[in-house]
Formats: sequence, C-alpha cells, structure tokens
Amino acid sequence: MPHPDRGSASYRAVLALPHARNLFAAAMLARLCYGLLGLPLLLTLREGTGSYAVAGTATGLFGLVTALLGPVRARWVERRRTALMLLAVCYALLLCTLAAACAARVPAPLAVCLSLLAGVFPPPVGPLMRTLWGKLATDEAQRQCALSLDTAAESTVFALGPVLGGFLVALGSAPAVLTVCAAMVIAGFGWLATALRRSPVGGGATSPAAVRPQSPLRAVQFPPLLVLALSTAAALSLAEIAIVAAWGAVTAGVLTTLFSVGGVLGGLVYGRRRWRGALWRRPLLLVAAATVCYTLPALVYAAAAAGAALLLTGACTDVLLISTYQLVDRYLPEGSRTEAGAWVTTAYNLGVSLGTAAGGVLVDRSGPPAAFGATAGLLGVCVLICAPWTRRRRTTDAERNPAPSRSGAKATTPEPF
Repeated sequence: MPHPDRGSASYRAVLALPHARNLFAAAMLARLCYGLLGLPLLLTLREGTGSYAVAGTATGLFGLVTALLGPVRARWVERRRTALMLLAVCYALLLCTLAAACAARVPAPLAVCLSLLAGVFPPPVGPLMRTLWGKLATDEAQRQCALSLDTAAESTVFALGPVLGGFLVALGSAPAVLTVCAAMVIAGFGWLATALRRSPVGGGATSPAAVRPQSPLRAVQFPPLLVLALSTAAALSLAEIAIVAAWGAVTAGVLTTLFSVGGVLGGLVYGRRRWRGALWRRPLLLVAAATVCYTLPALVYAAAAAGAALLLTGACTDVLLISTYQLVDRYLPEGSRTEAGAWVTTAYNLGVSLGTAAGGVLVDRSGPPAAFGATAGLLGVCVLICAPWTRRRRTTDAERNPAPSRSGAKATTPEPF
C-alpha cells in the first residue's frame, strides 16, 4: 500500500536541488528536437526522393540505427563529457546536409545514405539526465520523485512534439523545419554541455573503474528488465495497429493519446508517493497488470474498452520505466548507468518496431480481436519468462540480507544485479 511521502520528495524540492533546474531545462530543450523530428524527417525524405515508400524505409532505418547505437554513444559520453557536443555538432550538420540535399532533389540512394549516417550521431539526453538525477538526489524517495518528473516530462514532449512538428511544416516546408531541428540540437546540447561544466555532478570519469566500466549486459539481473521493456513497447504497437484496423485513424489518434495521458499521470502519482514492497518486484508486477488491462479489449470488443486499456497501460508502462531506472541507479556501478539507461531505450524502441511489423501481419491474417488477444498473450508469456528473476532476487536477498542506503555510502556487500 502507498502512503504519502513528504519532505524532500516533492517536485518543488527536486527542482530546488543545486543546478537541477538548469540541467533539467537544458535537457528538455534537447529532447524537444527529438520530439519534433519524426514528421519533418519523413516529409523531407519524401520531397527529396519523390516516394513515400523510400522515405518510410529511410526513416525506419534511421530509427533502427539510432536505437542500436544508442548504448555505444551513451558509453562514450559517460566516459568523456566532451563527446556530447562533438556528437551534437555532427548530428546537426548531417541534418542540415540532408535537408539541403532533399530540397535540391538529389538521387534517392544519397538521401537514404545521409539519413542512415545521421542516425549514427544523435547524442544521448534521456539516459544522461537520469544518471544526473541519481547524483543530484539526496535519498531514495527524492530520486524516485526526480525520475518520475523526468519521465513524465519526456512523455509530454514526445506526445506534443509531432503535433508541433506538423504545425511547423504546414507553416513552412519540411526541409526548413528539419533545419530548425538541427538548430535546436546545437542550442539544446550546447546549453546542456555548459550546465554540465558548471555542475559538480557533470564531471567526467575520475577513477579507473569509471574509465572502463563493466557492461551492464553482463549483470545477470539486467537483461530481464530489457525483456520487459521490449515486450511492453511491442504490445503497445500491436494494440495501436489493431485499433486503427478496428475503428479508423481518427479514433485511433484519440485513443492512443490516452496512453500518453495515462503515462504522465501515472508517473507523477508514482513519484509523489512512497511504496512498500521490494523495488525489484515492481517491473514484473506492472507488466502483469498491463497484461490484465490489454485483456479488456480482447474480451469486450469496443472502442471504450480499448481506450480504458490504453489509459491504464500507459500508467503501467511509465511506472515500469521509472522503476527500471531506479533499479539501474541503485544496483549498477557508477560509470555504466548511462549506458544501461540507453539499453532500456534501445529495447523499448526495438519493441515498437517489432510490434509494428508483427501487428500488421496479425491484423491482416486474423483481424483486430485476435491482435488484442495476442497483445495480452505476449505480455503474459514475458511475465512467465521473467518470473524466475523475481524468485532469484528473493533468494539472494535472503542469503545476503542487504541493507542498501543511498543517503550515504553504498552497502559494503554489492547487490548481484
């Protein structure tokens, strides 16, 4: 059962932490360029190549390269903060080059190659900011509040970004808006880099362990979290395609907005309260709850049932991500947390891609009701696969009897995460 948490764990107290507002505002501007990018990039490639098929393929490959190389970029930035602006400058220059090339209608293969190359360089902002919150916060309750605020703000940006991007394209042209996105990259990450230099928590690695940290993938308890993140993203994509096929694009737009609303509200409520029970159990319980929610439209085939399911699963998904970031911050060593956060993002984005591909095939062959059932079934299978992780954590904790504390030094006995 939750109970209100007072004192240091309030959103006002989190933003009052030294350097927090400057870092958070800079990170939000950097995130805004990512929220805006999708539609201008697609339409710019469409204008340059003359084909929606080529533009869609190039945009999809851009997203795939961005997701797969995210942990590599995060590891580099975590080891060397100067890499942040180097990535930002390369990324902005490539976006401007792509915009100019498509405006000049260069050959389609060149435009596709430029988009692929641009996907190599997007600087990490979400994983980096969440690592900084872990350093800024003074206790576990405040850390939970900070991560919840950060996740809710990020969800808001990515929900409103496409709307703003479409509005700007309507006022001007897609290549011009893509150039604006490039300018926002320089402005946002320049501000963030300056804030990092002025903040004591923004320094680079200072110890040999931080120079060559162990990969988070080698921590045996970390991959199950990636499986849960991937499965929830795939389930969302499956459900969205089923909704479009069942009730049309307009209804789908309204219903999928409920997912973002539920995520923001759920994250804010979660961050403001202290919750009993082991933190490492929460991801599995949240995915189990999302499984039950997705069962609703499979049993009651109606738009209202699908909307209720998306609202509730939005809350479950955002809280799942927040609790995953908490586990990363609590149990992974300093020097590998930014990379771990990037792996979570990569898993989620890959889940979206896989769910979209599978959803299209499933809807064509079996219809929307079967897709809703498959969505719940997918999550249920993942819960069963990852359940041994919870039992292993319980056994290990009972053997070691740890008493972790983030208000001072870490526990002398490391957690097997």
